[in-house]
Amino acid sequence: QVQLVETGGGLVQPGGSLRLSCAASGSIFSINVMGWYRQAPGKERELVASITNGGRTNYADSVKGRFAISRDNAKNTVYLQMNSLKPEDTAVYYCNGRPPYIIWGQGTQVTVSS
Repeated sequence: QVQLVETGGGLVQPGGSLRLSCAASGSIFSINVMGWYRQAPGKERELVASITNGGRTNYADSVKGRFAISRDNAKNTVYLQMNSLKPEDTAVYYCNGRPPYIIWGQGTQVTVSS
């Protein structure tokens, strides 16, 4: 069974950058598609980025050109590089398979504010 731990969030100014990490306690090699999700206050959880074992990536229109997802199967870790952050990016960020079928981790809070 895989357990997920998200880290790297924090408070950042608009236009700033953060790099999130998702560490899995088990192998993610067999999970073809991994994704980053976020949930803002009063909103439903949404998919913001995904990546396959072949390196194919997809992004929500709202983050395209600003975020970059990557994965290192040897380290059982998925990353999300976030640049040019906006206040509307404020949310709790989670990782999971796509579709999500692993038990959710605690997430990591990202707050973009001046």
